[in-house]
Amino acid sequence: MHRKTEETRSVGWTAGPRFRQWVVLAYGIFWAGLAISPVNRADWALENLLVLLLVVGLSMSGRWRTLSLLSFLSIVAFLSLHAVGAHYTYSLVPYQRWAEMLAGEAVTDWFGEARNHYDRVVHFAYGLLLTGPIREVLGVGVGLRAIGYFFVPAMMILGFSAAYEIAEWCAAELFGAELGIAYVGAQGDLWDAQKDMALAGAGALLATALGFAMRDRRPTHERRNPGDVKEN
Repeated sequence: MHRKTEETRSVGWTAGPRFRQWVVLAYGIFWAGLAISPVNRADWALENLLVLLLVVGLSMSGRWRTLSLLSFLSIVAFLSLHAVGAHYTYSLVPYQRWAEMLAGEAVTDWFGEARNHYDRVVHFAYGLLLTGPIREVLGVGVGLRAIGYFFVPAMMILGFSAAYEIAEWCAAELFGAELGIAYVGAQGDLWDAQKDMALAGAGALLATALGFAMRDRRPTHERRNPGDVKEN
């Protein structure tokens, strides 16, 4: 019990359980609203399969209660972005219309390209928002040395991203043309998988750089729990 308390303190402000419960409830309502009449129900089910595994895993392990507030909110933010993509299918998210409503201009007026880039945004957000939580779990639970504490999570993001692209390909082969095209969301881009992985990697590198810049520079003996991250 004492060890668990020390681990919780070592990763920053965790916020109270009531606040986390309210955030989970708000996400649940948001997700449920988007679960009503999605554009493609079969694609929605496939997209939410990994979400279900993640939520079940976090719930069973109890890690959502001990993650720092930043990591907890980062996971919820990523899941919310994904919920929007699952509702519309990533290729059809109407962010163009939303931009016109908010700013009076379409996104294509800014970037000059008609392709729907919502999937690109979410792949980048995947690396940016989930690298920190992975680093936190590994740093506390495994006791990585300082260089691995920053390097390994970014490599895991790239590995998971590659595995996801392979899973998309297998799903497309298994479920056929219509569902496969909706799930993969390549939109005719032959290099879609490579670009998605590159953006996830870029997000992970940015998160790694920010984490390194914000690292605890105090001497090891002055930290609350100096045994969690061993310095080289």
